[in-house]
Amino acid sequence: MTERAEAGWAWTGAGAEESHEPAESYEVAVVGGGAAGLSGALMLARSRRSVVVIDAGAPRNAPADGVHGLLGREGIPPGELLARGRAEVRGYGGHVVTGEVTGVAREPEDGPRDAGDGSEDATGFVLTLAGGRSVRARRLLVTTGLVDGLPDVAGLRERWGRDVLHCPYCHGWEVRDQAIGVLATGPMALHQALLFRQLSADVTYFSHTTEPPAGDAAEQLDALGVRVVTGEVAGLEVTGDRLAGVRLADGTVVPRQALAVATRMVARAGLLADLGLRAVEHPSGMGEHIPADTTGRTDVPGVWVAGNVTDMTAQVHAAASAGAMAGAQINADLAAEDARRAVAARRVGV
Repeated sequence: MTERAEAGWAWTGAGAEESHEPAESYEVAVVGGGAAGLSGALMLARSRRSVVVIDAGAPRNAPADGVHGLLGREGIPPGELLARGRAEVRGYGGHVVTGEVTGVAREPEDGPRDAGDGSEDATGFVLTLAGGRSVRARRLLVTTGLVDGLPDVAGLRERWGRDVLHCPYCHGWEVRDQAIGVLATGPMALHQALLFRQLSADVTYFSHTTEPPAGDAAEQLDALGVRVVTGEVAGLEVTGDRLAGVRLADGTVVPRQALAVATRMVARAGLLADLGLRAVEHPSGMGEHIPADTTGRTDVPGVWVAGNVTDMTAQVHAAASAGAMAGAQINADLAAEDARRAVAARRVGV
């Protein structure tokens, strides 16, 4: 019996229909169905690995009108990009299901554990889904992304992804030559101001609850013609469903058409806590991430991560690339384990 038959998986080939319910066991489970997760699953499915993508359906870029900077797909709506990706994964026999993973536990696999050469197979995992169903997998790829923590300013959340922005590369062209504000929330505010100044001559820096720029930072902003406004920001002024201005606590309104905000980014990775893998503070001070090596391998054997859950600043194309890399590495890891098992089985039979 082949590994795939043992995993309870059947090759369905190109044009596979959507799978609404996962099987009981796979070689790889991918948690998160964004660009990183789908790219990883595609690499694995094309290598004829049994793979399931479990997606909760809450992509970070859902409010955006389009994905930008993605060569060959510039401006594609996020939902369309994901639909194409899901179809591609299914076309190679992969399963993509909607669901929420509520817990992950380690489970030893059946079969040989020691190849006799000092190497040892990894253990498998049991994923519990909302509703009580469970899925087993030999390897785990987590691509659950992150959560953007916005400052407590009235109106920010409602305008997020529209005219309240964070990334000049994702959204800057769309607000070029407009009156842009930069709301200082942390160490990236000056960096944001310099990048958005490249896109518009009318940029205002709101120091909000931070100290106003001083020294070299103040000199740079002044030389570039960036106005600095001190005082806490209380809310936004919106007219006709468009941002019209930034309102300070003293009632002053500064007309603005777009507002850049550096969020505090925190990896959406609580489900890994039971495996001893927790998000830690990123060296940049921008938030918390899951550390991993350049291939996405974590400190927990059998677990890989890709995309914003580990690289907070990765855009869609970078997340997709990281997911593909992780998928290839997982396949190589499984291939090495399969070879060790084959050798061990032969030795037992001799």
